[in-house]
Amino acid sequence: MAIELVSEHACFGGVQGFYRMASPACGGPMRFAVYQPPQARAGRVPVLYFLAGLTCSEETATIKAGAQRAAAELGLMLVMPDTSPRDTGIEGATGDWEFGEAAGFYLDATQAPWSSRFRMETHVVHELAAAVAEHFPADPGRAGIFGHSMGGHGALVLALRHPDLYRSVSAFAPIVAPSQVPWGQKAFSRYLGDHHRAWTEHDACELVKRRPFGGTLLVDQGLDDKFLATQLQPERFEAACAEAGQGLVLRRHAGYDHGYYFIASFIEDHLRHHAAALAD
Repeated sequence: MAIELVSEHACFGGVQGFYRMASPACGGPMRFAVYQPPQARAGRVPVLYFLAGLTCSEETATIKAGAQRAAAELGLMLVMPDTSPRDTGIEGATGDWEFGEAAGFYLDATQAPWSSRFRMETHVVHELAAAVAEHFPADPGRAGIFGHSMGGHGALVLALRHPDLYRSVSAFAPIVAPSQVPWGQKAFSRYLGDHHRAWTEHDACELVKRRPFGGTLLVDQGLDDKFLATQLQPERFEAACAEAGQGLVLRRHAGYDHGYYFIASFIEDHLRHHAAALAD
């Protein structure tokens, strides 16, 4: 699978790059970013996928999270996909920051017209992973996934749906119960239709009760997050994990909001969590 170089930059002894690839799943080009740590010059390294949130792109965490320094120390490759296909031409795909372009929710839409382009689960799990394994010194047998907000939802759900592909998972302020909150209900009703059984297949609270993840989950949540009560509700996931016997470290942080200052404050903890799980 061919990729196109957009730009590359020296960063903490490694290389931060931005790339583009053709995506059959999403019906057009998809952008992504890859940080190759200095250890990648000597051989394959563990790979960690970061899924960004609503309104974001492959550039957001790459520029704002401050992850490269610790990734260089730990020898972790970082992959940041875009959050949806772009320039789809689908009516209603733009103009609402909570839905459509930049709001793909990391699922494969089943309802027209969204099913023609919005197939982010297939893109991230299969297409992008295959391209990364082919073109970069990543070890696909040592892969982890994490994310923020909508991307935290994506990380938890994709890890629970594909436990054979990911050895570690964590999240910042994830949407843990999308079938129960407005952000998820808006997206699911359009992408998946009025099929509530299908909604539960993309809801971390429902999935963890059916098939727990084979490792401890790390979740950080700011207590000054304006979306905490209406959209995030981490207590739902805490209860679901307790019911399922799922290992969970849920850390609540006074004074922190939903933004990237919060993520930058705790990103190193997440990288070390993944590095320990992905070690040989």
